[in-house]
Amino acid sequence: MPADANAAAMLQESAALSGAPWVRPLVTAFTTQYPSVASLFAGNPADPRAWKETIARVQQSPRNRAALAAALTRQLEQRNAPAPAREAAASLARPDTVAVVTGQQAGAFGGPLYSLLKAVTALQLAKRVREEHGTPAVTVFWVDAEDHDWEEVRMAHVLDRDFSLVDVAIDPPPGAGDRSIGALQLTEGVATAIDALERTLPPTEFTAEVITALRARYRAGETMAQAFAGWIDDLLGQHGLITFDASDASVKPLVAEVFRCELDHPSMTAKLAREAGDVMAHLGHEPQVQPAEDGVALFYMDGAGRRPVKRRNGEYVIGDTRRSPAELAGEATANPERFSPNVLLRPLVQDRLFPTICYVAGPAELAYQAQLGQVYRAFELEAPLLYPRASVTLLDSAAAKFLERSHLPIESLAVQDDSVLNKLLEQHLPPDIERAVAEIERVVGTESARLRQAVGTVDPTLAGAVDTTADRVRDTLKHLHNKIVQASKRKDDTLRRQFARTRALTFPGGQPQQRVLNIAFFANRYGLTIADRLIEVLPLRTDRHFLVTL
Repeated sequence: MPADANAAAMLQESAALSGAPWVRPLVTAFTTQYPSVASLFAGNPADPRAWKETIARVQQSPRNRAALAAALTRQLEQRNAPAPAREAAASLARPDTVAVVTGQQAGAFGGPLYSLLKAVTALQLAKRVREEHGTPAVTVFWVDAEDHDWEEVRMAHVLDRDFSLVDVAIDPPPGAGDRSIGALQLTEGVATAIDALERTLPPTEFTAEVITALRARYRAGETMAQAFAGWIDDLLGQHGLITFDASDASVKPLVAEVFRCELDHPSMTAKLAREAGDVMAHLGHEPQVQPAEDGVALFYMDGAGRRPVKRRNGEYVIGDTRRSPAELAGEATANPERFSPNVLLRPLVQDRLFPTICYVAGPAELAYQAQLGQVYRAFELEAPLLYPRASVTLLDSAAAKFLERSHLPIESLAVQDDSVLNKLLEQHLPPDIERAVAEIERVVGTESARLRQAVGTVDPTLAGAVDTTADRVRDTLKHLHNKIVQASKRKDDTLRRQFARTRALTFPGGQPQQRVLNIAFFANRYGLTIADRLIEVLPLRTDRHFLVTL
Protein backbone atom coordinates (compact mmCIF):
# COMPACT_ATOMS: atom_id res chain seq x y z
CA MET A 1 0.00 0.00 0.00
CA PRO A 2 1.41 3.48 -0.84
CA ALA A 3 2.56 5.64 2.07
CA ASP A 4 -0.23 8.17 1.55
CA ALA A 5 -2.82 5.38 1.66
CA ASN A 6 -1.39 4.19 4.96
CA ALA A 7 -1.63 7.72 6.29
CA ALA A 8 -5.27 8.04 5.24
CA ALA A 9 -6.12 4.78 6.99
CA MET A 10 -4.47 5.95 10.22
CA LEU A 11 -6.51 9.16 10.48
CA GLN A 12 -9.68 7.54 11.68
CA GLU A 13 -11.93 10.54 12.30
CA SER A 14 -11.95 14.04 13.70
CA ALA A 15 -14.25 16.17 15.80
CA ALA A 16 -14.72 19.91 16.12
CA LEU A 17 -12.22 21.14 18.68
CA SER A 18 -14.64 23.83 19.81
CA GLY A 19 -16.99 21.14 21.12
CA ALA A 20 -14.38 19.48 23.31
CA PRO A 21 -15.02 20.25 27.00
CA TRP A 22 -11.29 20.52 27.78
CA VAL A 23 -10.65 23.31 25.24
CA ARG A 24 -10.27 26.87 26.50
CA PRO A 25 -12.66 29.45 25.01
CA LEU A 26 -9.68 31.59 23.98
CA VAL A 27 -8.35 28.76 21.80
CA THR A 28 -11.77 28.33 20.20
CA ALA A 29 -12.01 32.06 19.51
CA PHE A 30 -8.47 32.14 18.09
CA THR A 31 -9.09 29.24 15.71
CA THR A 32 -12.67 29.92 14.62
CA GLN A 33 -13.43 33.60 15.39
CA TYR A 34 -10.06 35.30 15.06
CA PRO A 35 -11.43 38.84 14.49
CA SER A 36 -12.94 38.75 17.99
CA VAL A 37 -9.47 38.44 19.56
CA ALA A 38 -7.31 40.00 16.82
CA SER A 39 -6.26 42.90 19.06
CA LEU A 40 -4.43 40.46 21.34
CA PHE A 41 -2.16 38.89 18.73
CA ALA A 42 0.42 39.75 16.06
CA GLY A 43 -1.48 38.26 13.14
CA ASN A 44 -3.86 35.60 11.90
CA PRO A 45 -2.01 32.39 11.01
CA ALA A 46 -4.84 31.52 8.61
CA ASP A 47 -3.96 34.56 6.47
CA PRO A 48 -1.06 34.00 4.01
CA ARG A 49 -0.33 37.72 4.04
CA ALA A 50 0.38 37.58 7.76
CA TRP A 51 3.07 34.97 7.13
CA LYS A 52 4.63 37.00 4.33
CA GLU A 53 4.71 40.17 6.41
CA THR A 54 6.04 38.43 9.51
CA ILE A 55 8.79 36.70 7.54
CA ALA A 56 9.90 40.05 6.09
CA ARG A 57 9.88 41.79 9.48
CA VAL A 58 11.83 39.05 11.23
CA GLN A 59 14.41 38.74 8.45
CA GLN A 60 15.14 42.46 8.76
CA SER A 61 15.57 42.34 12.54
CA PRO A 62 19.30 42.30 13.45
CA ARG A 63 20.75 39.52 15.62
CA ASN A 64 24.07 37.75 16.09
CA ARG A 65 23.30 34.77 13.90
CA ALA A 66 26.86 33.45 13.76
CA ALA A 67 27.11 33.20 17.55
CA LEU A 68 23.70 31.60 17.77
CA ALA A 69 24.48 28.99 15.12
CA ALA A 70 27.78 28.20 16.81
CA ALA A 71 26.14 27.68 20.21
CA LEU A 72 23.44 25.45 18.75
CA THR A 73 25.95 23.39 16.80
CA ARG A 74 28.06 22.92 19.92
CA GLN A 75 25.05 21.68 21.90
CA LEU A 76 23.94 19.29 19.19
CA GLU A 77 27.42 17.88 18.71
CA GLN A 78 27.82 17.31 22.44
CA ARG A 79 24.62 15.26 22.41
CA ASN A 80 25.55 13.53 19.14
CA ALA A 81 22.30 14.73 17.56
CA PRO A 82 21.43 13.54 14.04
CA ALA A 83 23.09 15.29 11.10
CA PRO A 84 19.88 16.95 9.79
CA ALA A 85 19.50 18.79 13.10
CA ARG A 86 23.08 20.05 12.94
CA GLU A 87 22.66 21.13 9.35
CA ALA A 88 19.54 23.07 10.29
CA ALA A 89 21.39 24.78 13.14
CA ALA A 90 24.20 25.83 10.81
CA SER A 91 21.67 27.34 8.39
CA LEU A 92 20.61 29.85 11.06
CA ALA A 93 23.81 31.73 10.30
CA ARG A 94 22.23 32.77 7.00
CA PRO A 95 20.58 36.22 7.10
CA ASP A 96 17.34 35.00 5.51
CA THR A 97 16.71 31.85 7.59
CA VAL A 98 13.67 32.03 9.84
CA ALA A 99 12.47 29.72 12.59
CA VAL A 100 9.27 28.07 13.71
CA VAL A 101 9.70 27.57 17.45
CA THR A 102 8.00 25.52 20.11
CA GLY A 103 9.10 24.17 23.47
CA GLN A 104 8.37 22.58 26.79
CA GLN A 105 9.85 22.02 30.23
CA ALA A 106 12.48 19.29 30.56
CA GLY A 107 10.16 16.60 31.88
CA ALA A 108 10.83 13.01 32.87
CA PHE A 109 11.28 10.80 29.80
CA GLY A 110 10.03 13.51 27.44
CA GLY A 111 6.98 14.63 29.37
CA PRO A 112 3.37 14.21 28.18
CA LEU A 113 2.39 13.44 24.59
CA TYR A 114 1.67 17.10 23.87
CA SER A 115 5.44 17.80 23.85
CA LEU A 116 5.72 15.52 20.82
CA LEU A 117 2.63 17.06 19.21
CA LYS A 118 4.12 20.54 19.54
CA ALA A 119 7.29 19.44 17.75
CA VAL A 120 5.37 17.64 15.01
CA THR A 121 3.21 20.71 14.36
CA ALA A 122 6.25 22.99 14.26
CA LEU A 123 8.07 20.72 11.80
CA GLN A 124 5.04 20.63 9.53
CA LEU A 125 4.73 24.44 9.62
CA ALA A 126 8.39 25.00 8.79
CA LYS A 127 8.04 22.68 5.81
CA ARG A 128 4.99 24.64 4.61
CA VAL A 129 6.90 27.93 4.94
CA ARG A 130 9.71 26.55 2.80
CA GLU A 131 7.29 25.29 0.16
CA GLU A 132 4.82 28.18 0.03
CA HIS A 133 7.12 31.15 0.66
CA GLY A 134 10.42 29.91 -0.72
CA THR A 135 12.07 30.90 2.54
CA PRO A 136 14.65 28.80 4.41
CA ALA A 137 12.88 27.83 7.63
CA VAL A 138 14.06 25.63 10.49
CA THR A 139 12.30 24.20 13.52
CA VAL A 140 13.50 24.86 17.07
CA PHE A 141 12.40 23.05 20.23
CA TRP A 142 13.16 25.30 23.21
CA VAL A 143 13.86 23.17 26.29
CA ASP A 144 12.75 25.36 29.18
CA ALA A 145 15.61 24.31 31.44
CA GLU A 146 15.71 27.30 33.79
CA ASP A 147 12.48 26.63 35.64
CA HIS A 148 13.15 25.35 39.15
CA ASP A 149 9.87 23.53 39.85
CA TRP A 150 11.20 19.98 40.22
CA GLU A 151 7.85 18.53 41.29
CA GLU A 152 6.35 19.57 37.96
CA VAL A 153 8.85 17.60 35.85
CA ARG A 154 9.91 14.58 37.92
CA MET A 155 6.92 12.34 37.16
CA ALA A 156 6.03 10.20 34.15
CA HIS A 157 2.47 8.90 33.90
CA VAL A 158 1.95 5.61 32.02
CA LEU A 159 -0.59 2.80 31.77
CA ASP A 160 0.41 -0.67 32.87
CA ARG A 161 -0.66 -3.93 31.23
CA ASP A 162 -4.01 -3.72 33.05
CA PHE A 163 -4.51 -0.15 31.81
CA SER A 164 -4.18 1.26 35.31
CA LEU A 165 -2.55 4.69 35.58
CA VAL A 166 0.87 4.45 37.23
CA ASP A 167 3.26 7.26 38.22
CA VAL A 168 6.98 6.67 37.74
CA ALA A 169 9.11 9.28 39.51
CA ILE A 170 12.78 10.22 39.26
CA ASP A 171 14.48 10.74 42.64
CA PRO A 172 15.29 14.41 43.28
CA PRO A 173 18.91 15.34 42.62
CA PRO A 174 20.78 17.63 45.03
CA GLY A 175 19.39 21.16 44.79
CA ALA A 176 16.00 20.08 43.43
CA GLY A 177 13.39 22.76 44.07
CA ASP A 178 15.93 25.56 44.43
CA ARG A 179 18.24 25.32 41.45
CA SER A 180 17.09 25.43 37.83
CA ILE A 181 16.26 22.13 36.13
CA GLY A 182 19.17 22.64 33.75
CA ALA A 183 21.59 22.71 36.68
CA LEU A 184 20.36 19.49 38.30
CA GLN A 185 22.57 16.46 37.71
CA LEU A 186 20.74 13.16 37.73
CA THR A 187 21.85 10.57 40.28
CA GLU A 188 21.89 6.78 40.14
CA GLY A 189 18.26 6.99 41.18
CA VAL A 190 17.30 7.67 37.57
CA ALA A 191 18.31 4.10 36.68
CA THR A 192 15.91 2.87 39.36
CA ALA A 193 13.15 4.95 37.80
CA ILE A 194 13.83 3.45 34.37
CA ASP A 195 13.76 -0.03 35.95
CA ALA A 196 10.33 0.80 37.36
CA LEU A 197 9.22 2.11 33.97
CA GLU A 198 10.36 -1.09 32.28
CA ARG A 199 8.46 -3.23 34.81
CA THR A 200 5.32 -1.11 34.39
CA LEU A 201 5.08 -0.78 30.61
CA PRO A 202 3.27 -3.60 28.83
CA PRO A 203 5.98 -5.57 26.98
CA THR A 204 6.00 -5.02 23.21
CA GLU A 205 8.38 -5.58 20.34
CA PHE A 206 9.67 -2.04 20.96
CA THR A 207 10.25 -2.20 24.72
CA ALA A 208 13.93 -3.16 24.59
CA GLU A 209 14.92 -0.38 22.17
CA VAL A 210 12.94 2.25 24.07
CA ILE A 211 14.43 1.33 27.43
CA THR A 212 17.93 1.21 25.92
CA ALA A 213 17.45 4.67 24.39
CA LEU A 214 16.19 6.09 27.69
CA ARG A 215 19.10 4.62 29.62
CA ALA A 216 21.53 6.20 27.16
CA ARG A 217 20.04 9.65 27.75
CA TYR A 218 18.72 9.64 31.32
CA ARG A 219 21.81 8.56 33.23
CA ALA A 220 23.72 9.65 36.30
CA GLY A 221 25.84 12.75 35.73
CA GLU A 222 23.68 14.18 32.96
CA THR A 223 21.55 17.18 33.73
CA MET A 224 17.80 16.80 33.46
CA ALA A 225 17.83 19.24 30.53
CA GLN A 226 20.57 17.36 28.67
CA ALA A 227 18.73 14.07 29.12
CA PHE A 228 15.45 15.52 27.91
CA ALA A 229 17.06 17.25 24.93
CA GLY A 230 18.89 14.08 23.92
CA TRP A 231 15.69 12.04 24.02
CA ILE A 232 13.95 14.62 21.79
CA ASP A 233 16.98 14.48 19.46
CA ASP A 234 16.52 10.72 19.20
CA LEU A 235 12.84 11.03 18.33
CA LEU A 236 12.89 14.04 16.01
CA GLY A 237 16.42 15.13 15.16
CA GLN A 238 16.37 13.17 11.92
CA HIS A 239 13.65 15.56 10.73
CA GLY A 240 15.91 18.56 11.30
CA LEU A 241 14.50 19.57 14.68
CA ILE A 242 16.98 21.78 16.58
CA THR A 243 16.59 20.99 20.26
CA PHE A 244 17.92 23.91 22.29
CA ASP A 245 18.88 23.68 25.96
CA ALA A 246 17.94 27.17 27.20
CA SER A 247 20.20 26.86 30.26
CA ASP A 248 23.25 27.31 28.01
CA ALA A 249 25.15 30.23 29.57
CA SER A 250 27.04 30.92 26.34
CA VAL A 251 23.96 32.45 24.69
CA LYS A 252 23.07 34.79 27.56
CA PRO A 253 25.21 37.67 26.18
CA LEU A 254 23.02 37.58 23.06
CA VAL A 255 19.96 38.50 25.16
CA ALA A 256 21.59 40.65 27.85
CA GLU A 257 19.86 43.74 26.46
CA VAL A 258 16.47 42.18 27.26
CA PHE A 259 17.50 41.68 30.90
CA ARG A 260 18.86 45.20 31.10
CA CYS A 261 15.72 46.70 29.57
CA GLU A 262 13.58 44.90 32.16
CA LEU A 263 15.72 46.33 34.97
CA ASP A 264 15.95 49.81 33.45
CA HIS A 265 12.16 50.07 33.26
CA PRO A 266 10.94 48.77 36.63
CA SER A 267 7.77 46.71 36.52
CA MET A 268 7.02 47.76 32.93
CA THR A 269 6.43 44.19 31.79
CA ALA A 270 4.10 43.48 34.71
CA LYS A 271 2.15 46.67 34.10
CA LEU A 272 1.67 46.07 30.37
CA ALA A 273 0.73 42.42 30.89
CA ARG A 274 -1.78 43.39 33.55
CA GLU A 275 -3.36 45.97 31.22
CA ALA A 276 -3.59 43.37 28.46
CA GLY A 277 -5.26 41.05 30.97
CA ASP A 278 -7.92 43.68 31.52
CA VAL A 279 -8.51 43.80 27.76
CA MET A 280 -8.79 40.01 27.68
CA ALA A 281 -11.34 40.08 30.48
CA HIS A 282 -13.34 42.74 28.62
CA LEU A 283 -13.39 40.41 25.61
CA GLY A 284 -14.70 37.59 27.78
CA HIS A 285 -11.48 35.63 28.28
CA GLU A 286 -9.81 34.97 31.60
CA PRO A 287 -6.26 36.38 31.83
CA GLN A 288 -3.57 33.76 32.21
CA VAL A 289 -1.61 35.77 34.76
CA GLN A 290 -2.15 38.76 37.06
CA PRO A 291 1.36 40.12 37.77
CA ALA A 292 1.93 42.08 40.95
CA GLU A 293 2.24 45.82 40.49
CA ASP A 294 5.84 45.72 41.65
CA GLY A 295 6.62 42.49 39.78
CA VAL A 296 9.94 42.00 38.00
CA ALA A 297 10.06 39.45 35.18
CA LEU A 298 13.49 38.10 36.15
CA PHE A 299 15.13 35.57 38.41
CA TYR A 300 18.68 35.75 39.75
CA MET A 301 20.77 32.58 39.68
CA ASP A 302 23.71 31.88 41.97
CA GLY A 303 24.88 29.21 44.38
CA ALA A 304 21.71 29.64 46.43
CA GLY A 305 19.52 28.67 43.50
CA ARG A 306 17.09 30.52 41.20
CA ARG A 307 15.53 33.34 43.18
CA PRO A 308 12.98 35.96 42.15
CA VAL A 309 14.01 39.58 41.74
CA LYS A 310 11.60 41.91 43.56
CA ARG A 311 11.09 45.67 43.54
CA ARG A 312 10.95 47.38 46.95
CA ASN A 313 11.16 51.13 47.73
CA GLY A 314 13.13 52.00 44.62
CA GLU A 315 15.59 49.10 45.03
CA TYR A 316 15.80 45.53 43.80
CA VAL A 317 15.66 42.78 46.40
CA ILE A 318 17.07 39.26 45.93
CA GLY A 319 16.49 37.17 49.01
CA ASP A 320 17.86 39.28 51.86
CA THR A 321 20.09 41.38 49.60
CA ARG A 322 19.19 44.83 48.36
CA ARG A 323 20.69 46.11 45.11
CA SER A 324 20.50 49.52 43.46
CA PRO A 325 18.91 49.62 39.99
CA ALA A 326 22.14 50.82 38.39
CA GLU A 327 24.19 48.11 40.06
CA LEU A 328 21.90 45.26 39.07
CA ALA A 329 21.44 46.56 35.52
CA GLY A 330 25.21 46.73 35.20
CA GLU A 331 25.52 43.14 36.35
CA ALA A 332 22.94 42.06 33.80
CA THR A 333 25.18 43.50 31.10
CA ALA A 334 28.47 42.15 32.49
CA ASN A 335 27.20 38.77 33.72
CA PRO A 336 23.94 37.95 31.95
CA GLU A 337 24.36 34.25 32.78
CA ARG A 338 23.25 35.14 36.31
CA PHE A 339 19.77 36.14 35.11
CA SER A 340 16.81 34.09 33.98
CA PRO A 341 13.46 35.27 32.57
CA ASN A 342 10.16 34.45 34.18
CA VAL A 343 7.18 33.14 32.23
CA LEU A 344 6.32 36.58 30.83
CA LEU A 345 9.80 37.54 29.67
CA ARG A 346 10.83 34.10 28.40
CA PRO A 347 9.08 34.47 25.01
CA LEU A 348 10.87 37.77 24.43
CA VAL A 349 14.25 36.21 25.25
CA GLN A 350 13.41 33.41 22.84
CA ASP A 351 12.46 35.77 20.03
CA ARG A 352 15.44 38.05 20.58
CA LEU A 353 17.67 35.01 20.22
CA PHE A 354 15.91 33.27 17.32
CA PRO A 355 14.40 34.69 14.09
CA THR A 356 10.99 33.42 15.18
CA ILE A 357 8.17 33.85 12.68
CA CYS A 358 5.77 31.53 14.50
CA TYR A 359 5.47 29.89 17.90
CA VAL A 360 3.52 26.63 18.23
CA ALA A 361 1.66 27.04 21.50
CA GLY A 362 -0.31 25.03 23.96
CA PRO A 363 -3.50 26.55 25.43
CA ALA A 364 -1.77 28.21 28.39
CA GLU A 365 1.02 29.59 26.21
CA LEU A 366 -1.52 31.08 23.82
CA ALA A 367 -3.09 32.88 26.77
CA TYR A 368 0.27 34.13 28.03
CA GLN A 369 1.12 35.46 24.58
CA ALA A 370 -2.22 37.28 24.44
CA GLN A 371 -0.92 39.48 27.27
CA LEU A 372 2.45 40.28 25.69
CA GLY A 373 1.70 42.36 22.58
CA GLN A 374 2.51 45.69 24.19
CA VAL A 375 5.51 44.17 25.95
CA TYR A 376 7.05 43.16 22.62
CA ARG A 377 6.55 46.69 21.33
CA ALA A 378 8.08 48.22 24.44
CA PHE A 379 11.17 46.03 24.01
CA GLU A 380 11.24 46.82 20.26
CA LEU A 381 10.99 43.14 19.36
CA GLU A 382 9.04 41.48 16.58
CA ALA A 383 6.20 39.38 17.95
CA PRO A 384 5.70 36.07 16.13
CA LEU A 385 2.55 34.54 14.79
CA LEU A 386 1.03 31.87 17.01
CA TYR A 387 -0.23 28.48 15.96
CA PRO A 388 -2.02 26.05 18.31
CA ARG A 389 -0.41 22.62 18.52
CA ALA A 390 -2.15 19.60 17.07
CA SER A 391 -4.87 18.13 19.27
CA VAL A 392 -4.81 14.34 19.06
CA THR A 393 -5.93 11.15 20.74
CA LEU A 394 -3.88 8.09 19.76
CA LEU A 395 -5.84 4.86 19.55
CA ASP A 396 -4.90 1.26 19.05
CA SER A 397 -7.06 -0.96 16.87
CA ALA A 398 -9.04 -2.34 19.81
CA ALA A 399 -10.02 1.11 21.07
CA ALA A 400 -10.81 2.30 17.54
CA LYS A 401 -13.10 -0.66 16.92
CA PHE A 402 -14.87 -0.17 20.25
CA LEU A 403 -15.58 3.50 19.50
CA GLU A 404 -16.81 2.61 16.03
CA ARG A 405 -19.19 -0.08 17.32
CA SER A 406 -20.47 1.88 20.30
CA HIS A 407 -20.91 5.21 18.46
CA LEU A 408 -19.70 7.00 21.59
CA PRO A 409 -18.34 10.52 21.04
CA ILE A 410 -14.76 10.73 22.28
CA GLU A 411 -15.55 13.50 24.79
CA SER A 412 -18.12 11.29 26.57
CA LEU A 413 -15.29 9.12 27.88
CA ALA A 414 -14.01 11.97 30.05
CA VAL A 415 -16.79 11.18 32.55
CA GLN A 416 -15.33 8.96 35.26
CA ASP A 417 -18.52 7.55 36.81
CA ASP A 418 -20.64 4.75 35.31
CA SER A 419 -23.31 6.96 33.72
CA VAL A 420 -21.99 6.61 30.16
CA LEU A 421 -21.43 2.88 30.59
CA ASN A 422 -24.95 2.39 31.93
CA LYS A 423 -26.45 4.19 28.93
CA LEU A 424 -24.34 2.06 26.63
CA LEU A 425 -25.51 -1.10 28.36
CA GLU A 426 -29.11 0.04 28.11
CA GLN A 427 -28.68 0.20 24.35
CA HIS A 428 -27.64 -3.46 24.43
CA LEU A 429 -30.70 -4.63 26.39
CA PRO A 430 -33.13 -6.82 24.45
CA PRO A 431 -35.61 -4.44 22.75
CA ASP A 432 -38.58 -6.35 24.23
CA ILE A 433 -37.48 -5.29 27.72
CA GLU A 434 -37.24 -1.61 26.81
CA ARG A 435 -40.57 -1.75 24.99
CA ALA A 436 -42.25 -3.48 27.92
CA VAL A 437 -40.91 -0.96 30.46
CA ALA A 438 -41.96 1.94 28.26
CA GLU A 439 -45.42 0.43 27.81
CA ILE A 440 -45.88 -0.03 31.56
CA GLU A 441 -44.89 3.60 32.12
CA ARG A 442 -47.40 4.67 29.49
CA VAL A 443 -50.18 2.56 30.98
CA VAL A 444 -49.49 3.81 34.51
CA GLY A 445 -49.71 7.39 33.30
CA THR A 446 -52.87 6.86 31.27
CA GLU A 447 -54.75 4.69 33.75
CA SER A 448 -53.79 6.73 36.82
CA ALA A 449 -55.25 9.81 35.12
CA ARG A 450 -58.49 7.92 34.42
CA LEU A 451 -58.56 6.61 37.99
CA ARG A 452 -58.01 10.09 39.42
CA GLN A 453 -60.97 11.37 37.43
CA ALA A 454 -63.19 8.48 38.51
CA VAL A 455 -62.19 8.73 42.17
CA GLY A 456 -63.03 12.41 42.11
CA THR A 457 -66.70 11.56 41.78
CA VAL A 458 -66.50 9.39 44.90
CA ASP A 459 -64.15 11.35 47.16
CA PRO A 460 -62.05 14.26 45.74
CA THR A 461 -59.55 13.98 48.59
CA LEU A 462 -58.38 10.62 47.21
CA ALA A 463 -56.92 12.18 44.04
CA GLY A 464 -53.61 12.77 45.83
CA ALA A 465 -53.50 9.15 46.93
CA VAL A 466 -53.86 8.08 43.31
CA ASP A 467 -50.90 10.26 42.31
CA THR A 468 -48.82 8.96 45.22
CA THR A 469 -49.60 5.36 44.28
CA ALA A 470 -48.74 6.00 40.63
CA ASP A 471 -45.42 7.57 41.66
CA ARG A 472 -44.62 4.53 43.78
CA VAL A 473 -45.33 2.27 40.83
CA ARG A 474 -42.99 4.39 38.67
CA ASP A 475 -40.28 4.27 41.34
CA THR A 476 -40.64 0.50 41.61
CA LEU A 477 -40.46 0.19 37.84
CA LYS A 478 -37.37 2.41 37.73
CA HIS A 479 -35.77 0.28 40.44
CA LEU A 480 -36.58 -2.85 38.46
CA HIS A 481 -35.12 -1.31 35.31
CA ASN A 482 -31.90 -0.47 37.15
CA LYS A 483 -31.67 -4.03 38.43
CA ILE A 484 -32.06 -5.27 34.86
CA VAL A 485 -29.28 -2.93 33.71
CA GLN A 486 -27.02 -4.12 36.52
CA ALA A 487 -27.73 -7.72 35.58
CA SER A 488 -26.87 -6.89 31.99
CA LYS A 489 -23.67 -5.23 33.19
CA ARG A 490 -22.65 -8.40 35.04
CA LYS A 491 -23.55 -10.50 32.05
CA ASP A 492 -21.73 -8.38 29.48
CA ASP A 493 -18.29 -8.30 31.07
CA THR A 494 -16.64 -8.03 27.67
CA LEU A 495 -18.36 -4.75 26.86
CA ARG A 496 -17.55 -3.41 30.30
CA ARG A 497 -13.86 -4.30 29.95
CA GLN A 498 -13.69 -2.74 26.49
CA PHE A 499 -15.28 0.43 27.80
CA ALA A 500 -12.93 0.65 30.80
CA ARG A 501 -9.86 -0.02 28.64
CA THR A 502 -10.79 2.60 26.03
CA ARG A 503 -11.64 5.19 28.66
CA ALA A 504 -8.33 4.60 30.44
CA LEU A 505 -6.43 5.05 27.18
CA THR A 506 -8.27 8.15 25.98
CA PHE A 507 -8.93 9.95 29.29
CA PRO A 508 -6.59 8.57 31.98
CA GLY A 509 -7.77 9.93 35.31
CA GLY A 510 -10.46 11.90 33.49
CA GLN A 511 -7.93 14.11 31.64
CA PRO A 512 -7.18 14.10 27.90
CA GLN A 513 -4.57 11.54 26.98
CA GLN A 514 -2.28 14.13 25.40
CA ARG A 515 -1.95 15.99 28.70
CA VAL A 516 -1.21 12.96 30.85
CA LEU A 517 0.43 9.94 29.24
CA ASN A 518 4.18 10.09 28.79
CA ILE A 519 5.92 9.98 25.41
CA ALA A 520 7.75 6.84 26.53
CA PHE A 521 4.40 5.04 26.85
CA PHE A 522 3.62 5.68 23.19
CA ALA A 523 7.14 4.95 22.00
CA ASN A 524 6.83 1.60 23.77
CA ARG A 525 3.56 0.87 21.95
CA TYR A 526 4.46 2.16 18.49
CA GLY A 527 8.26 2.36 18.33
CA LEU A 528 10.81 5.14 18.15
CA THR A 529 9.43 6.14 14.75
CA ILE A 530 6.15 7.34 16.25
CA ALA A 531 6.98 10.96 15.36
CA ASP A 532 7.63 9.97 11.74
CA ARG A 533 4.16 8.49 11.50
CA LEU A 534 2.49 11.49 13.09
CA ILE A 535 4.31 13.91 10.77
CA GLU A 536 3.05 11.87 7.84
CA VAL A 537 -0.58 11.57 8.89
CA LEU A 538 -1.59 14.70 10.81
CA PRO A 539 -3.17 17.58 8.89
CA LEU A 540 -2.20 21.15 9.76
CA ARG A 541 -5.59 22.01 11.24
CA THR A 542 -6.19 24.06 14.35
CA ASP A 543 -9.95 23.65 14.59
CA ARG A 544 -10.20 19.87 14.84
CA HIS A 545 -9.39 17.18 17.37
CA PHE A 546 -8.06 14.12 15.59
CA LEU A 547 -8.38 10.46 16.46
CA VAL A 548 -5.40 8.61 15.04
CA THR A 549 -5.17 4.84 14.93
CA LEU A 550 -1.61 3.52 14.97
